[in-house]
Amino acid sequence: MSAEDKIENKAENLGGKVKEGVGKVTDDKGLKSEGKADQASSKIKDAFETAKDKVEELGEDAKAGFNKLKDEITGDDK
Repeated sequence: MSAEDKIENKAENLGGKVKEGVGKVTDDKGLKSEGKADQASSKIKDAFETAKDKVEELGEDAKAGFNKLKDEITGDDK
C-alpha cells in the first residue's frame, strides 16, 4: 500500500469519527451513520490494500523460487 493510500484511508477514518461525533452531539442520526460508514469504508480499503500487497509479495516469491529452480535445473547458478 502506498503512503498516499494510507494517508487517504486515515483521513477518511478520522473524518468519519468527526462526523459520527458531531452526529452524536447534534442528535443527527444521518450524520452519525454517515460517519460510521466512512470509518467502515476506510477499514475495507485498508484490508483490500493489505491483501493486494500480500498477493504481490506471493507473486514475487513464486517468481524468485521458479527462477532459482530453473537455474538449478539448467546449471545457470554456477
